[in-house]
Amino acid sequence: MLLVPVYYLLISAFKSNTAILTHPFSPFTGWEPGNFTQAWHNATLGPALTNQLYVTVGANVLTLILAVPAAFALARTQGRVGIIIERVFALGFLIPGFAALVPTVLLAINLGLFHTREFLILFLPATAMPLSVVLLTQAMRTVPRELEESAVLDGAGTWLLLRAVYLPLSRPTLVVVAILNFLSFWNEYFFSLVIAGPDTSVRTAQVALPTLSMANASQYGVLAAGVVITLLPVYLVYGLFAEKMEGAVLAGAVKG
Repeated sequence: MLLVPVYYLLISAFKSNTAILTHPFSPFTGWEPGNFTQAWHNATLGPALTNQLYVTVGANVLTLILAVPAAFALARTQGRVGIIIERVFALGFLIPGFAALVPTVLLAINLGLFHTREFLILFLPATAMPLSVVLLTQAMRTVPRELEESAVLDGAGTWLLLRAVYLPLSRPTLVVVAILNFLSFWNEYFFSLVIAGPDTSVRTAQVALPTLSMANASQYGVLAAGVVITLLPVYLVYGLFAEKMEGAVLAGAVKG
């Protein structure tokens, strides 16, 4: 079920309209490798992919910088206080994204960052913090207290404790959070369209891709080629870290 649409998308990206309509699942008819060149130039995907990568990596790094210390503090907090604060973070799941649109736009205008990539980098971590903090907190709570006490007796301070004890033991979950955030930020369209805008110098790949449907509405091979180009970084990142992600899932399944 997963492979059939991916296969259809890939072979359509190399085929002419006639071949797509007459032999939709045949990989050997009507090859048009120029579809990729046309999609690349018509949607100006070069700058768009650069902007997308800049925003995605920047927002991902900022999310981890904020989420890791927060999760570390919550994991070490004893009693009901830590649980209450963690549930406050979890309330973020209940807030729909469009509900924050108007105040977000007003904030961007007042800061002079409307239609900039930098504001996206500052804003997107807010949408990912609930999941990131909850997952990392649960992972850090599995760290044995004996290890922490031993490190403290050896003279480890708070930051050394985080860096030398908690982060290494929480690395699988950290990888999972980073991958999930990468996928979420890379596929983000709504706020990228409104905040960054359609200007080719700042727009992201997800905003640039729909422009192909305006200029090449009847050229299905070009549309498919554009989709394939924007999907490649996602498959590349997942392919590089899939083993660690699966390892984290299995580790959580057999623990305790």
